Amino acid sequence: MSRWGMVIDLARCTACGGCMAACHQENNLTAVGPEQTELGRGHHWMRMLPEKTGSEQETELRYLPHMCQQCDNPPCVRVCPVHATYLGEEGIVGQVYARCIGCRYCEAACPFNAKVFTWYEPEWPGEMKKKANPDVSLRSKGVVEKCTFCHHRILSARDEARAAGRELRDGDVTTACAESCPAKAIVFGDLDDPASRASELAHGSRAFRLLEDLGTEPKVYYLAEDE
Repeated sequence: MSRWGMVIDLARCTACGGCMAACHQENNLTAVGPEQTELGRGHHWMRMLPEKTGSEQETELRYLPHMCQQCDNPPCVRVCPVHATYLGEEGIVGQVYARCIGCRYCEAACPFNAKVFTWYEPEWPGEMKKKANPDVSLRSKGVVEKCTFCHHRILSARDEARAAGRELRDGDVTTACAESCPAKAIVFGDLDDPASRASELAHGSRAFRLLEDLGTEPKVYYLAEDE
């Protein structure tokens, strides 16, 4: 059984935002506009978090790609009263939209602020709804949603491998954000496969995880810009 994870090389990332755009298109996210964004209701499964480094005299601003960290010990799962959020066998924290009652306990419990709430019924101007990804459901208002590591792609790749009479191989499946990154800063793969590129990078000397002291055991690793 695979344990899917992601490695993001901060030395390669240029903060171009291509991963955010790809995530929006792939997962049928809608744009909420500037007014709702100012109210803290921005609708992104993936964001660029600004971080200031250096001294007061020489401040440098860099960005950190940020999405659901797919924790192995997710606090969001423990607080959901209807089990709408769950930890799957392959380590992906999923959302059952039909079961979600919109209480937002999971959103409050997440230390990474990685979940978003659909405040209004999504609007699809013009012909945009016809261009929605048929492999991903269209969510209604009142539910919490988040990054799923493009789980539909994993299912599709596994079906293709099964039809070919073989197991999944490293590189058979990737996420929309990783595929769209022009700098190849994002690597996706099976962390339990020691031969996978993601596993090799995650165990390297530059690798770190966000808020490790909390014990949530994220499966998203970042590579520091310097050794």
